[in-house]
Amino acid sequence: MDNVEVFDAGVKGRGLKATRDLLAGDVVFAEPSFSAVVFDSLSTAVCHNCFRQQANLHRCVQCKFAHYCDRTCQTACWNEHKKECAAIRSSGSAPSENVRLAARMLWRIQRDTGVVSDGQLTSVDELVDHVSDLTDEDREELQIDVHKFMDFWPKNPRKPQPVEYISHIFGIVNMLCNAFTLSDQRGLQAVGVGLFPNLCMVNHDCWPNCTVILNHGKIELRALEKVAEGVELTVSYVDFLNLSAERQRILKKQYHFNCTCKHCTEHIKDDLMMAAKEGEGSKPSAELIKQVTTASEECLEKVAKCRLQGDFHGVARLCGECLSAQENVLADTHLYKLRLQSTASEVLSYMHAFAEAAAYSRKTIDGYMALHHPTNAQLGMAIMRAGVTHWHAGQIEVGHELICKAYGILLITHGPNHPITQDLESMRRQTEMELKMFKQNEEVYRTMREAALKKQPAKAMAENSSTEEKIEDVSRKQ
Repeated sequence: MDNVEVFDAGVKGRGLKATRDLLAGDVVFAEPSFSAVVFDSLSTAVCHNCFRQQANLHRCVQCKFAHYCDRTCQTACWNEHKKECAAIRSSGSAPSENVRLAARMLWRIQRDTGVVSDGQLTSVDELVDHVSDLTDEDREELQIDVHKFMDFWPKNPRKPQPVEYISHIFGIVNMLCNAFTLSDQRGLQAVGVGLFPNLCMVNHDCWPNCTVILNHGKIELRALEKVAEGVELTVSYVDFLNLSAERQRILKKQYHFNCTCKHCTEHIKDDLMMAAKEGEGSKPSAELIKQVTTASEECLEKVAKCRLQGDFHGVARLCGECLSAQENVLADTHLYKLRLQSTASEVLSYMHAFAEAAAYSRKTIDGYMALHHPTNAQLGMAIMRAGVTHWHAGQIEVGHELICKAYGILLITHGPNHPITQDLESMRRQTEMELKMFKQNEEVYRTMREAALKKQPAKAMAENSSTEEKIEDVSRKQ
């Protein structure tokens, strides 16, 4: 932990600041989880040790709940799982993920007194729980979890667990579950939740100078820009693409503090997120803007229902109709337009309507770039998806340009060794070769591409030459 130190951040409590100058992409620190569990819904599909998603996992023969890639993963996890395993067998079933995480935390605290290494800046006991700030409804739910925990925890009359202390543990769990999720091996789906004590000390800012990424089983705090020595390190707890009032509402409800960052207090970019269309003609009337905005809100609700039902044709139809109504009324940076465009691009790609999907994705990216931090991880991922969509649509020039742009962002947010960045680098090399072929002979490229899509034999793609030979030949000539 040479790059950071703990300091008094005033009303925000403790925080972390840089002890040296940092550059964009620098790993400030990497931290393994103190304790972690797989989500209930994925307990049979994800390894409980390495959090990889794959088929044919091996089940623990004793508790019949935990699943592992192989004996190596099972052995590596045994120190964490053995007491959990006995408790599951004793109670007859596995409890919820919240209860399992709290139990694993407490077993780890008892074993390691809450500090597992010299690099851990604080003990779990010192983390803030905000139990006193909970609403009556939230406090009631917490107490339900506490009672379930007491039923699950092994009985020991000589060392009973105080209810107040268990409430403190659940206060920490409830504060962190939506903040520090664990993703699968490709970083595309949240599969579990873990406790990371050092990361808990990094305070929030809606326009942060750092980001958090899971890389090969560890959480990495990475600098998004140049950070001078002595400057506080911050991450965003919420999606920036919400109005400042909505971000503040979410932060107050979930994390129990009032955000006073510059972007919230000065309402920076709120005007762009709710902007009306401005063109050569007259600006749309306030009444028309209100009408279209209300219709857009209703459409987003209908789209969400259609997606849950798997009605993708319905989603595409609803998005198309609403986006047409928005066209000359709402600006290209308006949140409702961006959300509908993003959804339309996603479902059309799923339906293999790549040309339409590409058109929507390009508009979405333009809006995102006007709103997001230039090295925001979500922006990088969105540009990557747009690049792949254009590539699939046969628009190789735009596709390669977007993939390169996304690669530049992900090198900072994810690093060169992250699986997503490595996948993107492979796509970058592939589209670079295809672009060279396209510029050398567009007709040959189109013919080969169509043949490849139809999975025709190589000899049908080009006379007397395989695909690989053609690519190599074009590469040599370039």
